[in-house]
Amino acid sequence: MSGARPPGTACVPAPGTVLARAKTECGNYAIRIGRDGTWYYRGSAIQRKPLVCLFASILKRGEDGAYWLETPVERGRIEVEDAPFVAVELFWRDCDCGGGAPRQCLTFRTNLDEMVTADPAHPIRVALCPVTREPRPYITVRPGLEARISRAVFYELVALAQAEEVDGRQVLGVWSEGIFFPIDDVPDLDMAAD
Repeated sequence: MSGARPPGTACVPAPGTVLARAKTECGNYAIRIGRDGTWYYRGSAIQRKPLVCLFASILKRGEDGAYWLETPVERGRIEVEDAPFVAVELFWRDCDCGGGAPRQCLTFRTNLDEMVTADPAHPIRVALCPVTREPRPYITVRPGLEARISRAVFYELVALAQAEEVDGRQVLGVWSEGIFFPIDDVPDLDMAAD
């Protein structure tokens, strides 16, 4: 049993280890973020929002797509069912973004009260199920981390949508910060009448 550590010390570096540059891999933290944005530890929901917000502030995504809680000295993997955040509210306004004519700005509030305005660094994307064409909308919160846009908020986006031509196709989408974000193809009225 050489090299085995006593229980509960898996992330404790050996005495005398210099921690300034060393990062200890702690394996799996037994934390899971559910599809609805609820954080769980060993199957129990974490009830303290400030604690969840603290964890979310150190959440990163690896190049392999894995999610990590990462501090300067250690990191551990967590499971994310869909996206780590959920966009639960939409704020729409006309704003003077950098001078010139007013334009529409769309700002989302996440389930952890982070505010994100759709722009080039925070794009909206909509994945469509290839079988049902059910939309799965997301907005980038931080590099590699997205918020799933809740159904109610997505309906608000659809209400703001307008048709534009993109790459020779008519698509529905929304504008924010001068950028057009496609949502779906414009329905073919001839097919809808059949």
